[in-house]
Parts: sequence; C-alpha cells; structure tokens
Amino acid sequence: MPRLPKQHILRTPTARFGRFLAAILAAVLAVVPLTACSAKKSNSSSVSSDAIITVNSVEPTTELLPGNIADTAGWKIITQVFDGLVTFSDTGGLEYDDAESITPNDDATQYTIKLKSGRAFSNGEAVTAESYARAWSYAANAANGQLGAAIFATIKGYDDVQNAKGDPNAQLSGLKVIDDTTLQVTLKQPDSSFPYKVGDVAFLPLPSVAYSDMDAFGKAPIGNGPYVLQSWTPDQSIELRRNDSYAGPRNAQNGGISFRVYSDLNTAYADLQSGNLDVLDQIPTSALSTYQTDSTINAFTQKGPAFKSITIPQKLEHFSGQEGALRREAISMAIDRSSITSKVLYGSATPATDFLAPTIAGYSDKIDTNGVLSYNPDKAKELWAKANAISPWSGTFRIAYNADGDNKQWVDAVANSIKNALGIDAQGDSIATSKDFSTQVNQRTIGAAFRSGIQSDYPHPEGYLVQGYDSAYADGKGLNNGDYKSEKFDDYMNQAAKQTDLDEATKTYQQAEKLLLTDLPVIPLWYANVNAGASLQMQDVVFNYMGLLSYYQLTKH
Repeated sequence: MPRLPKQHILRTPTARFGRFLAAILAAVLAVVPLTACSAKKSNSSSVSSDAIITVNSVEPTTELLPGNIADTAGWKIITQVFDGLVTFSDTGGLEYDDAESITPNDDATQYTIKLKSGRAFSNGEAVTAESYARAWSYAANAANGQLGAAIFATIKGYDDVQNAKGDPNAQLSGLKVIDDTTLQVTLKQPDSSFPYKVGDVAFLPLPSVAYSDMDAFGKAPIGNGPYVLQSWTPDQSIELRRNDSYAGPRNAQNGGISFRVYSDLNTAYADLQSGNLDVLDQIPTSALSTYQTDSTINAFTQKGPAFKSITIPQKLEHFSGQEGALRREAISMAIDRSSITSKVLYGSATPATDFLAPTIAGYSDKIDTNGVLSYNPDKAKELWAKANAISPWSGTFRIAYNADGDNKQWVDAVANSIKNALGIDAQGDSIATSKDFSTQVNQRTIGAAFRSGIQSDYPHPEGYLVQGYDSAYADGKGLNNGDYKSEKFDDYMNQAAKQTDLDEATKTYQQAEKLLLTDLPVIPLWYANVNAGASLQMQDVVFNYMGLLSYYQLTKH
C-alpha cells in the first residue's frame, strides 16, 4: 500500500524537549495495528486509480469551516479538502506537510514556522504565512463565533479578540508574518505541545476568497488538500474528487470519495453486504457479534483512541454543588461498564479507567484509587441518599443521543443500569439527527445529560484534557460542552504546558485526572475499538492513528 514520505524530525533547542516528543511518538507507535478478520479478497488483481470509493457518513453539523468543526462528519470532509502545517502518519508519527520546520525558542513561548514554497489552494492561490495568520485570527476572534476558538487561547492577543461584538477582522497580536514563507508565533505562556496542536483542524489555512462571504465559502470550501469538494447535497451525499494539482504528502490513490449520508447504520451495513457501499467505518451494534465471520464482507478491528462518556451539564438541576458531586459519583458507580461492553457491545469497547485512551501517552489504569469507575450499586445508593438529604430527587434522569448514530442500545443499557442500581426513573432521550443533537449541545438547549466523547486531532494528552475540561474551552468555545470550570484544573494544564519532560508532564496530567475523578464533569464509560467492514471489491483499507479511515489510501478493484 502507499507509504507516507520519510518522517521529518522537529528541530528542538534542547534535548529535554526532543525526548518529550520522542516519548509521545513511542507511545503512539505502540498502537495495535489494524487487523482484518477472515479477509476475503476479490479474484481480480487490477486496481483502478480512478475509482470512486463510497463510504458512510451522517450530515455534518455545521458549514465546513476549519475553525467551526466540532463533529466527526465535518472532520472527515474538511481534512480531505485541506492540508495543514503538519500531518500524522497511520501510526501517529508527526510529519511536516505545509511546514518546512517548526522551531521553538528555549522556553517554548515562541515558534518560528517556515513554510514550503510552491504549495497552493485548488484555485491556484499560493499558500503563504498570511493564509495561516489570517485564518487563525478569524477562528480565534469571538466576533466570528467559531466553535474551535479556544484552541488559540495560548497565543498572545487571544484575550483581546474575545469581544463577541468586537471587530471581526481584528488579528491576533502574537502572529507576525515575516515574509510569504515565515510566520512567527508568540505565545502568552509556554506550550510544549504546540507542534502537535497545529495538527488540529482549527489551524488549517484559508484562501483570501473565503473572507468575502464566509457562509457561502463554508458550503463550498476551496482548500489545499488531496481532494476538492465537487458537490454537497444535504442529507444525501458529499462528493469529493481527486485534486490533480495537489503537491502534498497525501497523494490520492483513488479518483474520489463519495460520502453517503445514512440515518441508520443497519441500512448502511445492508448496503455493504450487498456491495452497494465500499467501506463502513462503524459496524452497527446489531451486527457486532457476527460481522467478523460474515462471508459477504472483509471485517476489521483494532484498538482506538476514542474516549466515550456521558456529559452532565453543570447547570442541570440537581447536579451542581455538593448535591451534584454526590449524584455524579452515584451515577458513575451505578453503571455496569463491564457487563455493557461485553454483552451489549460484544467486546467492541474497553471499560474506561481514565480520561484519555490506551493509545495515548499518559494513559493509566491505576489513577482511579477510589473506585469511582467501578460498578458498586450499594455505594451508589448510599451516595444518592446523601444527595437526597440535601435536596430530594424528582423527575427522570435522561441521556440524550442522536438516533441516526448507533447509540440506542448502549444508552438504554446504561439507563437501565442506573435505574436498577438507584431505583429512579432513567431513560434514553432520542434526538432525530446528529445535526439536531449537536445544535442543541452547542446552543446549550439540550436540558439533559448527553452522550459525549473525545477523539483528539493530535496524539497528545492535552488534546483530551485541555480541550475537554479547561475553562477556556467552555461556553461554546471548544469541546467542554458541560461548561466545567475549575481554576485548580486550569492550573494543572498550565503547569503541564511548561514541562518539556514527558515524565513530569505525565505526573501533572494525572494529578489533573484525579481531580476530574472527583468532580466528574463527564462520566467516563469506555474506549471504543475500531470495528469496520469493507466490500470484497476493496483492495487497500487503511485506518489512521485516530482509528478513522485514511481516505487517500483507499483502493479497489
């Protein structure tokens, strides 16, 4: 199968910083490789370089703007239409893409980024330092209402552009365009994770044409990636075609990708079995016990970096203050994770022991010393009773989820576990589409606990902990959708950012996780494995370090 170019090495000013990055890479490289179960290939040996590969999807939540992507469906599209400064190999190794080098100063408070010459957007406009600086400033500026804004919080000048009614064209003062290929980034505090962080979709560049009508651009984005967006028919399909002028490392091995929108994974699985869909990146729960022996498909499984949880909003009635702390702990202990992952999910997930994932550096199965993540119905009842002494419980504990994803069976199982352990009414709350569900979450109108999770764009513990729980990422500026705010947690994250030695940073991250196990802004559930299938016509099916399809490497007969 196609291979990425030889990995570049980050230029670092100290050996300690180099060891930090090397250790992160070593941890990610330990990912269990993708395995095909009972692989069954077509007899044909020819591969079509112009084949259009059909894959499953749901309708993206928002328009396709890099700074506003907060769902996997949008991420799948935009990461194919755009390239960034860096990319990551299938096993998580950091590689330069548009960047020639990313060089920090001695304390990681300033970075000099050199760009490769000759890179261009698909409309012919050159990709320059200004393409990045202007896009980052647009995404960070609160007046533009981008969901990914908080990831720029460490850049100098971020606080100055947090007025939602301010000048939407105001730029981050910490970004200095030296020339067309040189961008200097000054941070307001050390950030040793910055070379990885720029792999997040929010850091993608934009062509100048975008700023004339950003809404229109989001419906038909012009990028610099391996594919161009040919058409977008809402609730039906999104068509990408190979970008023949592309000069980056991800040269498409196919003619394009056709993302077909499904409201039911069972329908998608039936299409896969009949040969009407080439790749299904998530097997429905109803088929988990049989798909690996299904003679009509090729089956795949591997460990993945997806952390799954239930978010209980801080403002939800009965879940704030001491009462809320008792109820959150009770809910967590009322969930029989082992039984649900084995009997409902058929071993396709592993019970959570922390807030990261087994494939991420810093992961631990030893930090839950108080057993908060263990099933203990007697202790759960005791905690619930203590909460009732503060304020009696009333109503139903609801867990919201989108019906067009494969959520109903596990949500019902979790709700039943809570109901049986605590003796309260608990049930799933179905919302028709992923778009409607995400809109309610983002607008804070959902009024219930809800399914959640994190799968970071870059393989670093910061991508899970800072983005999920730091105060800067609350209030619609990131993935902290429960609006958890803790000065102590934020301080831990600031300390970790200053530490260029992985062992010391890991200690700090795990101290922060112990605090999360007390506060429980989300209830950790499990880590989802990759469970996927491909038609017998497919030749190469590759998943990246995130457990998501490496679309440019897909080929078929």
